Amino acid sequence: MTADQICQVLTAGFSFHSKPYYFSQSDGVKNYLLRLQTDGRCRAKVNGKLTYIESGDLLLYHPTEPYELKIDIEENKLGEVLVESGDYHIFFSGQWVDEWWNKKKRPTLIKVDLTENLLTLFRQIVLEQRRIANPYPEIPSYYMRILCLEIDRLLTEQPTSTQNGYLAFQIKNYIVENASTLFKLEDVASSVGISVSRAVHLFKEVFDTSIMQYTMDVRLNMARERIIFSPMPLEHIAETCGFNSYTYFHRVFRSKYGMAPREFRTIHREQLL
Repeated sequence: MTADQICQVLTAGFSFHSKPYYFSQSDGVKNYLLRLQTDGRCRAKVNGKLTYIESGDLLLYHPTEPYELKIDIEENKLGEVLVESGDYHIFFSGQWVDEWWNKKKRPTLIKVDLTENLLTLFRQIVLEQRRIANPYPEIPSYYMRILCLEIDRLLTEQPTSTQNGYLAFQIKNYIVENASTLFKLEDVASSVGISVSRAVHLFKEVFDTSIMQYTMDVRLNMARERIIFSPMPLEHIAETCGFNSYTYFHRVFRSKYGMAPREFRTIHREQLL
């Protein structure tokens, strides 16, 4: 790999916090940082102020930008005290990265859809960094470059300014933010102030999938990451990812991934070794 192609992944991981946490780097993160919130929420410094970061929020930091992360104790709708925040984080550097960053101005915070494609890129970079023996160290560099270019593509696909497009994206944001809880179509429609029938129609028109199917995909993606990277029992994972029974979760998970959750965990844990 030539000098102009260098894109070095320094550290990469997935963190799931179930206790309060605070970190501050006032003089900058020293290297480029990508942080993708996948579960729960936290607060992070964006444009000089602590901002709530929720599932589907992607943070981009330049080496000189101050970084502050705070995970608080909160109460859910039932009044239960909880702490929950899950994220992928990648520190990276290199000449290629410098050139990529300088090509255009990028916001610190981008709202993205937690698609299979995006999550797979983060997951593969983490898996490559965790390999004990890796005869091909250039592989994570290529994955990182693809991820950076994918971010550029996401920036061109931000919510449309039309009323229908705006409402559809608001519905999507509601689903992502509340996927870990049980909600009804009425709750989704009410969140944007329209009828259930209109909400269903708009979402299908803009995203070519149903509200309930998208909700299922978000929940299964959330569960998959926790199965691989968290120590939580499978029954607890099902419950905290919005499934009202483990039996139902087991069935839909097997239907999508072709294997039971326990087998999926065993296979993917072995890949980390």
